[in-house]
Amino acid sequence: MSDLEGRCGSCAAFTRPRDDTRLGRVGDCALEVYPPPVRQTSTCARYRPKGAAAPPPAPRAAGEPRRARSSAIEPRRREADATRPTISGPSLPREIDIDMDIDEFRRVLREVLSEELGLGRSEMGARWQGGELVLKPGKPGTAEKRIPLDTFFHKVVMVRDKLRLLEAKLNAHEGLPDADKVQLQAYITACYGSLTTFNALFAEREDWFVGAGKDDA
Repeated sequence: MSDLEGRCGSCAAFTRPRDDTRLGRVGDCALEVYPPPVRQTSTCARYRPKGAAAPPPAPRAAGEPRRARSSAIEPRRREADATRPTISGPSLPREIDIDMDIDEFRRVLREVLSEELGLGRSEMGARWQGGELVLKPGKPGTAEKRIPLDTFFHKVVMVRDKLRLLEAKLNAHEGLPDADKVQLQAYITACYGSLTTFNALFAEREDWFVGAGKDDA
């Protein structure tokens, strides 16, 4: 496991490990930083070694109300549930009710939502898999930085997906005048154009960034 130190394969959030015929050893990220499958050689800033204590909760912001203690809320919640009338509804499909546990159901739900939104479905080209991005400084005597390409690729995909969501929200916004929508859309298109350099990483042309013209790269 020493060769996986600092990698997803030795992270406490690396779950459901399995062997993939194309990608090798993969698993799921319990923190949902990356969509599954996650290669065991991937990395991210939220890495926590297996067996390490969970990080402390984030400090409460100024003015944010304190959360009520669950021990005080739970008896009242159970009492309310006992008096609430039962409403019958359609039963879950048999394949969900019996054949799926909650983790599997959540995974399927994430995949359905990702497919509907066009998120998280991109694959990196085969020739780049297992590669590294090397940042070589121009100043003598300073160390270079190496980043696994699959980690860098996931970050590029996340930027693209966030831009797509921003574009969708902009087009659906009812309070913006059409002139403002056109101007903001032009900024988003310019962002796509600035990112066309990374199109070479994608396995499928349909996943590429598309800017305003052929000279965007």
